[in-house]
Amino acid sequence: MKYAYYPGCSLHSTGIEYNMSTLAVAKKLNVELEEIPDWNCCGASAGHTTNHLLGLALPARNLAIAEKQGLDVMAPCASCYNRMKTAEVAVKSSPEIRAKVAEITEMDYAGNSGVKSALEVFLKEVGLEKIKASLVRNLGGMKVAAYYGCLLVRPNGIGMDDPEDPMTMDDMITALGGEAVQWPFKTECCGASLPTARSKVGLKMVNDILQMADISGVDAIVTACPLCFVNLDMRQNDLNKKAGGNFNIPIFYFTELLAIALGEKPGKVGVKKHFVSTAQVLDKYNLK
Repeated sequence: MKYAYYPGCSLHSTGIEYNMSTLAVAKKLNVELEEIPDWNCCGASAGHTTNHLLGLALPARNLAIAEKQGLDVMAPCASCYNRMKTAEVAVKSSPEIRAKVAEITEMDYAGNSGVKSALEVFLKEVGLEKIKASLVRNLGGMKVAAYYGCLLVRPNGIGMDDPEDPMTMDDMITALGGEAVQWPFKTECCGASLPTARSKVGLKMVNDILQMADISGVDAIVTACPLCFVNLDMRQNDLNKKAGGNFNIPIFYFTELLAIALGEKPGKVGVKKHFVSTAQVLDKYNLK
């Protein structure tokens, strides 16, 4: 099983833990990933708000390179996945858009190569049964809230799961021996860049998510979006100082928990790079 790997901007920078754990999981599950040569930014999140065609051409160029390789693309970042899937659907549905995009990029993308999220590749294409058969250890009942955010599951026709009640990560948590906590905020928006641009508005959005997770009695939150991860992980200290909170909820990329359950050492998949320490919860469930 081989995919063209699109790390995007975040997995080589602020989301380095996602990259480390994704590559570790791919190796454990015998998924070959070949990074797209000369890839460019997909345009998230500002490209499509500036110009509609630009928002399609930027991701379509990467898809065109993968198409020449004869490979589908795996895009771990939720924003990258959303932009590439939007371009894929647009090009397939409109010869006119295909022609315009080809003119802009000087590459013809026919839509023969598509994009899948890392969740789809690991949890659906490889499958939970193979994962369960490959487990070295389990989560031991760890109470984990799956947080999908906006861009993985919306809109209909683009999202990779049910937009209101997605279950892909919940099913993974159960398969790994954890308890998938049912909570009402799994698809609430974290504010994206608002905690930086308009902190009063954005921090409230993050606070509401963390507060609901706390009320739900979780040990940790798991996500598949670098921006969601940063907001939920990095902002806890700000909220504790500015709003008198007492948050101390470890945040994991789904690939980190998956890699650990498959036998990888936590330190080798980036968990020590988090703002909120994961040590206590990993010690609690004997996952050191």
